[in-house]
Amino acid sequence: MVLRREPTARQMRLGIELRRLREAAGLTAVDAAALLGTGRVQISHIESGLTGVSEQRLRRLASHYACTDEEFVDALVGMATGRTRGWWEEYRGLLPTPFLDLSELEHHARFQRHVAILYVPGLLQTEDYTRAVFSSRLPELTNEEVELRIQHRMTRQKINVPYEVVLHEAALRIRVSNRATSQAQLAHLLELSEANHITLRVIPFDVDDFAKASSTMTYVGGPLPKLDTVVRDAPHGSVFIDSEAQLNTYRRSFRRVVAASLEPEQSRKFIHKLTKEL
Repeated sequence: MVLRREPTARQMRLGIELRRLREAAGLTAVDAAALLGTGRVQISHIESGLTGVSEQRLRRLASHYACTDEEFVDALVGMATGRTRGWWEEYRGLLPTPFLDLSELEHHARFQRHVAILYVPGLLQTEDYTRAVFSSRLPELTNEEVELRIQHRMTRQKINVPYEVVLHEAALRIRVSNRATSQAQLAHLLELSEANHITLRVIPFDVDDFAKASSTMTYVGGPLPKLDTVVRDAPHGSVFIDSEAQLNTYRRSFRRVVAASLEPEQSRKFIHKLTKEL
């Protein structure tokens, strides 16, 4: 089988979950290979996302690993066999891979949650706001690179799954460009907040105990809670977090953030007030 040159984050996640099942069963890659009648290298390639695995082989492995969670195995089969060529593939070779991995992750999401401290989240940005953000990057991007990123981000915004966002007041007040861009962005947020699938909350500057709720994050719901993913921005690109212990930490963190925020209706009034102050 031809090896993938660049497995996607979803393909690598499938491999990671299979490796976790194997290790939980106390088996080595050599043991797993013997179960399938193949070599250790083949198991290594599967667990690295470098090659796919058929439904039959995946279910055999899960059975040998004594995994009795049928719903979880079915979800893994869906990841292994759902070979959707998404719209983001048009950007392969044109944008950094993390951009495409995030798009694929969002495409398969059951829900999304976002906590933003300094910037309005990409899924809620106006085109002018997005242009200002990408135009300020260092090292500087070419005009073509900026436009590609804008096109990609605008297409990502076509979401219809539940999307819960908590915005700090700083993100609403910081002018990434000029007053007109900020006013248009706030008006856009007010419009989006009326959508049935979007829940928007605001954390004002004067909230107490904000240190307990100050972590920026994107939380993406998988087919099952154990297949959720947290995305964090890093200097070298996005980092995808999927260990159960860390997922639980970010779940608790999000609950704290929500507890510190205004209710949706209060948040809309708060944003409306800010538009008058600009």
